[in-house]
Amino acid sequence: MIESGWRRDQGTEAPTTERDSHVVSIIIPAYNEEATLAAVIERIHRVDTAPYRKEIIVCDDGSTDGTASVLAQLGEHLDVRTYVSPINLGKGAAVRMGVKLASGGILLIQDADLELDPGDYPALLEPFADPKTTVVYGSRFLGRVAHIPRRSRWANRFLTALTNVLFGGHLTDMETAYKVFRREAIEGLRLRCVRFDIEPELTARFLRFGHEIREVPVRYDPRTVDEGKKISLADGFDAVYTLIRCRLLP
Repeated sequence: MIESGWRRDQGTEAPTTERDSHVVSIIIPAYNEEATLAAVIERIHRVDTAPYRKEIIVCDDGSTDGTASVLAQLGEHLDVRTYVSPINLGKGAAVRMGVKLASGGILLIQDADLELDPGDYPALLEPFADPKTTVVYGSRFLGRVAHIPRRSRWANRFLTALTNVLFGGHLTDMETAYKVFRREAIEGLRLRCVRFDIEPELTARFLRFGHEIREVPVRYDPRTVDEGKKISLADGFDAVYTLIRCRLLP
């Protein structure tokens, strides 16, 4: 069943949640994803994440389509916690709310589209068998790279290279949506971004605070703007600004 999570429009505070190191909290920011959300959640339920139990949290970022109806229908047979924003704020705001609601010792960000495959969870979680591992990214550019538009590929290369220069990283895919991290890696970080600039902000904060980001290859099936892709050229400029701001400001 779907458990109604904290709703900001109810005027209450977010619930305090007991942390469990044996749980992986899968945070799904969603905005107008009625076409793919159900398939994503069902794939997540099928994947084996042992030795971790799964906690699924969907943060509906003020969707205006049938996303809420999809969640209600899924509630009849799937266990999903939800948070519904009364207005659209952006992916960063949804991710930050998911972090607040999560109870797991490991947090995994999963987009609500079908570009990335939850079947890669075992590979993303395996490095955490080493207690020294704190952050893992799923790289779309390790191994075989296919079906990625040239403009997107070069934009990502530029932003990733800029990240590596500014923060001493060795990444191949800074903009990946698959960011997985231990809770202690994010505790104490003052995240401010509310849109797609959450990607560079998280990366910059992790690297600046001394976390080594390990990468594993993941599968990637990009969608087009007509299919619902929302990131734009303006978000690229926001990413550059965010990286520079995180480098220069304390």
